This record gives sequence, structure tokens and C-alpha cells, in this order.
Amino acid sequence: MHTELIINDTDHETRVALLEDSTIVELFIERGKDSNLAGNIYKGRVQRVLPGMQAAFVDIGIKQAAFIYVKDVISDFPHKKADGFKQNDMDFECKGEYNYEEIKSHPLDDTNLNGNNSSENHFHIEELLKNNQDIFVQIAKAPIGSKGARVTSHISIPGRFLVLMPTVNHVGVSRRIESEKERQRLKDQVESLRTQKYGFIVRTAGEGVSKDKIQQELFFLSNLWENIQKKYQTLSAPALLHKELSVTLRAVRDLLTKQADKLIIDSRKSYIEVLSFLDDFMPGLKSSVEFYNEPEPIFDAYNIEGDISRALKKKVWLKSGGYIIIEHTEALISIDVNTGRYVGKHNFEETILKTNLEAVKEIAYQIRLRNVGGIIIIDFIDMNHKSHKEKVFNAFKNALKKDKSKTHVLPLSELGIIQMTRKRVRKALTRQLCEPCFYCIGEGYLISKQSICYNIYREIITKSKDMTGIVFSLYVNPEIANLLHNEESKLILSLERKLKVQILVYPNSKYHLEEFDIFEIIGDA
Repeated sequence: MHTELIINDTDHETRVALLEDSTIVELFIERGKDSNLAGNIYKGRVQRVLPGMQAAFVDIGIKQAAFIYVKDVISDFPHKKADGFKQNDMDFECKGEYNYEEIKSHPLDDTNLNGNNSSENHFHIEELLKNNQDIFVQIAKAPIGSKGARVTSHISIPGRFLVLMPTVNHVGVSRRIESEKERQRLKDQVESLRTQKYGFIVRTAGEGVSKDKIQQELFFLSNLWENIQKKYQTLSAPALLHKELSVTLRAVRDLLTKQADKLIIDSRKSYIEVLSFLDDFMPGLKSSVEFYNEPEPIFDAYNIEGDISRALKKKVWLKSGGYIIIEHTEALISIDVNTGRYVGKHNFEETILKTNLEAVKEIAYQIRLRNVGGIIIIDFIDMNHKSHKEKVFNAFKNALKKDKSKTHVLPLSELGIIQMTRKRVRKALTRQLCEPCFYCIGEGYLISKQSICYNIYREIITKSKDMTGIVFSLYVNPEIANLLHNEESKLILSLERKLKVQILVYPNSKYHLEEFDIFEIIGDA
């Protein structure tokens, strides 16, 4: 599989597309003040402790207050001694390639980093935090919608080959490094190089790396952490202590090796910045970076813009003629599978099975591309044969293997529904690129034109009781005015006879479809 990173970088926006065999599978977007904050480290100040929720609000200097749960608070951080952590507390690091988004999004959610065996676990939030107290935190989940950032005291700082986790005392190795001999070599090297009781994870990219390079990065991360602690001592809260790399350099650090074969970028300034970054950390990869200098926009040249537009639509057509509908609700994402135009060739059961199997691949792809998270409910077309249900379920689990975000999938229910969860760290694509419709205010529906006419009829009847004029002026949207002058003119005639008034309808293009105003004119018409 050929993998490329395509980067469109402008003064106001940076977009990074990960392509697999020329098809976009992931998209990362950074826009000025709305750039992804996940990974940033702050000196925060506790605003309000919530004993009933075992959590607290923390002011970190951004628009919305951040939120921290009790299990994310380390009692005497940053001077905490990590000796109490057990070896198996870090088992999560062996579950695959280190996913920075996942670890910083809360080791406690998916692992047991500081869970049941932790000495902090029996504390209540009011014992650990007080109002106006300073606290050392890292953003685990960036603000999403009306929800503020989620923060944690369990700091993690990723490098190219290592991840520094200063709140634990353990060395681990990614399970994707399969050779036991290599795993032991890397672990022994890190153990011998540590001068502080800081935890380290050797990332998959560390496989085969020399001791000198491991040592260089270990010292770099340790010194970086020491400098962050010094800032904590000197700056007043709220203050930013450490800013995560830009989306471009994160792509270079996390995706260029092991996952991408080439990086193509259309900004000369960023191209030079990437080469400089590689000079310091991965000089051998400089040949994989290419500057795009063609007149056609880079995302158009690689046919990416159309794929992004399709990823914002509710309906996604399948090649067979079937389709899926993806709906975002407040609590979950619902996905519905339909046969659409596909009528099959042999029998009904085969038609359903083929549609569901085709939908499985598209759903896994869309979930990853759109970066949807939380609870996801998938309603497949009902299947009668147990073997067909198992085939669809297994195909779906296999299709999700390419997704780096943690997923948990429950078996297909008797109703043909799959329930799953997907780790949500950053905003979904639709939240980044879209906003609620100003016309329907996010409802997704408008009151029908006929219903609006009947609402107007009832409103005039009600208001007429307090009006003495013989002429009423009705201001409405032009489409409603047209309806009242034609198909629903009987409503106006009925009102004029009933109330013994004259009603004048005035169209106004500035009016919302559902908006109308009624005024009375005192005196003769």
C-alpha cells in the first residue's frame, strides 16, 4: 500500500491529508486561534470544585474553562514520587503503536495507568483540589462544541522514538515491535540511560534505532520537562507552559515514518521548516519530502476536495446503488444502511448481504475520515441467516483495523444493530468545517409553508381581539406571500369575512420563512 501525506498550507489554514493508495483516509485541519490545543501543557488555576461530580473546573487561559476528573489529579504533582506504580500499570503501552492523542486523552479511560492500584484512587476531589489552587495540567481532549477542554495531571510528551511520561516510573516498549530480543534491547538501553525516575515508552519508530539516538532523544525530552517545570515555578496562572507542535510537524513526527512513504507540501516556508525539523531529528527522511510548485491547487491535483465535500454529506452512495445515512445527534451518531437502487441479481437475502458487506467498508472508512467519536449505532438491513450476520460483523471488525483510534464493537443484535464506541479526542470533520443552519437553527427541518399559513390564520384571530383597526398589514417571507395570494387565498378571504377587516399581505425577502408580523392600521383603508 502506497501512503502519502499531502499538506496544503496557507497563512490562515493548514490541512494535512493522509492518502492510502491515492484515497484520503484522514484529514487534519488547523486554523489560527482554532488550532488543536490537545497536548498543550498549562499552569492552571482551579475555578470551582464539584464534589457531586468528583471533578473541577480549571482556568487555563482559554475561552472555556477546562474540566478535570478526580482520577486525573495527582495529589502532590509536580513533586510526586512515582515509586508506587506497579509494572503492570503501564500495560497499555504494549497494545500497539503509541497514539499520542489516545494517551494524552486520558490514560485512565483505556488503560490502568493510574487506576485501581493507584494510591490516589481513594481520594475525593475536595481533598485534592481547592478553589484558586494552582495545578499542572495537560489538555487531553480539545474543546468540542459547548464542552470545554478535558485536562489531566498525567503528563505525556512524545518524541520521535520515545514518549516521556514523568508521572510514572516504568519503561515500556510498543507491542508492534514483535522481536523479543529487540524489545529487551530497547528496554535495557532506556533503563541504563535514565537519570530520573521518569517513565518512557519506546515507540514503534524506535525499532532498530541506535543507542546514541535513543540517548539523544531521552536527554532532549528530559531537559524539555525540566524547563517546563521551571516555567511552572516562575509564571502566574493561567499560563501556557508548553505548546504542542503545529499540525504539519506533528504529521512529520507521527506519520512520515512507518506510515507514510512521501510528504508533499505546497508552502515554501513550511517546506523549509520541515527540512530543518528533519535535520535535527530524522535527516534520513529528507529525501521523502517534496515541494509542490504547480499552478493547480494541491488538493485539486490529488482529487481531495471532492472527497472532503462528500464527507460532509448525510447520504453516502455505495457502488452497488445502495446508500448509508449518517446522522449526528447530541448523544450519539446513527448510521442507517439502505438498499436504495440496488435490486440484486439472484435472491433477496443475497441482495441484503451484499449491500451490508459493501456498507461495512464504507462505514469504517467514513468513521475514520470524518473522525466521528463517542457512541455509534449502525442499523444494518435485517438478515435472517445467522451465518450472514457473523459474516457482516467479522467484516466490520476487520475493516476497523486500519483505524488508529480505539474502538469497541458489540456483536450484531437480533434487530440487526451494531453498537460501538470510538475514542473522541478532537472535533469531528463536520464540527470543524460546518455550523448549524442559521435558517433551521440546527433542527434539520422547517415548518411547512402550509402550516405557517395556518399559524398566521390563528395568530390573526387571536390578535384581532385587542385590535380596533379595520385594516391589517401582514408582513411575510415572499414564498408565504405567494402561497397566501394563490393556493391559500381562502384563508385571507375567510379572515376578512369573519373579522370584517381588510388584510394586506406584504412580501419581505428579509423575513425568515417562518417569520411574520401583523400590524393594524387605524382609520379608513
